[in-house]
Amino acid sequence: MGPRPACLPRRPYHTSSRLTGRDTALPPSCSEVISLELHTLASGSSGNALLFSAGGAHLLVDAGISCKRITEGLHTLGLSPADLSGILITHEHSDHIAGLATLLKRHPLPLYTSPGTAGQLCRRMAFIDELIYEMEPGEDYEVGPFGVSPFATSHDAAQSMGFSLEHGGCRAAVVTDLGYVSDEVLDGVLGAQLVVCESNHDVDWLLSGSYPYPLRARILGDRGHLSNEAGADLARQCAEHGARTLVLAHLSAENNTPARAMAVAQTALESAGITVGIDVDLSVAPRNQLSHRYEV
Repeated sequence: MGPRPACLPRRPYHTSSRLTGRDTALPPSCSEVISLELHTLASGSSGNALLFSAGGAHLLVDAGISCKRITEGLHTLGLSPADLSGILITHEHSDHIAGLATLLKRHPLPLYTSPGTAGQLCRRMAFIDELIYEMEPGEDYEVGPFGVSPFATSHDAAQSMGFSLEHGGCRAAVVTDLGYVSDEVLDGVLGAQLVVCESNHDVDWLLSGSYPYPLRARILGDRGHLSNEAGADLARQCAEHGARTLVLAHLSAENNTPARAMAVAQTALESAGITVGIDVDLSVAPRNQLSHRYEV
């Protein structure tokens, strides 16, 4: 790791070992009560934002849509930005931070991200330097009642991450914007009961579409995005290790459809003897609207 950006306050984190020694079996406490809830506010190449709720607390993951849309989504759930315990940012691309500056100007919330992403955000939004807390991939943290474990992902950003969140013995994971599934990703997601995983594009559609060659190469590269097949394989592995709710996310508007992503994932799951609708719930996060409630 490089030196901490000079603009960042040196504030301590509360480290936690609660997420070590993960068990892939469904914890009794998780099977008896709803401990973690998820709503997606938007998901796709045009903007991403997710809301996790537990124990009366709420964490926003990414702010890639306007502050107005984020606020409207929260209001639909009976919440406001003031109810957020903080914001987790996966990386600095615009479809993950488009509404962040306005949101933080109006509501100065704690912001949690990797050192590399923190440096990028400080250069773009000097006023947020007192709000940022750095999280190192592979370490465990506590944010309010949530256990948060970030893990490294391979993407063409400064230091992108996915997140695993734990509460009351239940675990959920978010992993999008990655060119391939690394051991660090598998360690971060396997054993989670709810997983939001990328299913960005159909390879044939991408290759035969209108995107210029450099953009196609970027998307297909090791620092790009998971195809439907790669996302389906990740979903299968998650289901084999205890996931009961799988949400396909970050679909391309030009090179994918919800029906196509669902079909590929369902085929991968059922080829492994996992029946959708019985063994696992499978769905696609809506592109431009609030999702229904996912829960574990």
